Amino acid sequence: MMVRLLCALLVGWCAAASAADSGTLARIRTSGELRLGYIDNAAPFSSIGTGAKEPQGYSVELCRRIADGVRDQLSLKQLRVSWVALTVQNRLDAVRDGKVDIECSTTTWTLARNRDVDFSMISFVDGASVLTRRDPQVAALTDFKGKRIAVIAGTTTHTRLREALTKRSIEAEIVPINSREQGMKLLAAGEVGGFASDRMVLLGLAQQAGSTAPYRVLDEDFSIEPYAFALSRNDSDFRLAVNKVLAGLYRSGEIESVYDRWLGPMGRPSLLVSAAFYLQGLGE
Repeated sequence: MMVRLLCALLVGWCAAASAADSGTLARIRTSGELRLGYIDNAAPFSSIGTGAKEPQGYSVELCRRIADGVRDQLSLKQLRVSWVALTVQNRLDAVRDGKVDIECSTTTWTLARNRDVDFSMISFVDGASVLTRRDPQVAALTDFKGKRIAVIAGTTTHTRLREALTKRSIEAEIVPINSREQGMKLLAAGEVGGFASDRMVLLGLAQQAGSTAPYRVLDEDFSIEPYAFALSRNDSDFRLAVNKVLAGLYRSGEIESVYDRWLGPMGRPSLLVSAAFYLQGLGE
């Protein structure tokens, strides 16, 4: 009887060990590498400046902090971080297919996306708005009646913009595009009246254009966009390791220095952002 019990325990232990060995943390321990995905031209969250070799920004720094935390949790002397360039269109596929371990940019956490990937704690809360040329006749979304608004196809902003226009009975034409660069080119050429995206990203694009550029972001938002880092589904151990790092940053207040470094020039954290940090500062 005792032999049978020991055999059963051994089989159970081997099965558990096999399952653990198949997880992201086990692969990281074996390879010594963490693969992080990013999107360029999403400043101040993720971008590569002129002459820079690696991405930088708010989301990028949080992912670097996560890499350090995972290294310490696994008691590794070193952990190699590999940055993988992604696009808005393939970022979630890259996580789902295992090409990257974490996607570090401006991805909104939705229930629909949870069918394909998992998500970390919320890293930021933004709202979608519209970047337009300075025009006293265009101050709100309702002023886009009869105008064209560019938006990256397939994003949550695309869906929310369509819903907002329908709900408010605003007859504006939505122009699907593939990238932020394309949106800015259309706006600069006057081919669209506005470019819809997340507010902080639009502010970053306006700053990059320079102080003399004729752009402004509408004062109103037409959606709430909770950002989180996309992770592989069904890997609770890795999600816990990631969340332990984020919770520690929120709990200790270190997140304030990260915010100030990348987002400070755009103003203090909103009440929603401050609440997200406070509520997620979970204890060990």
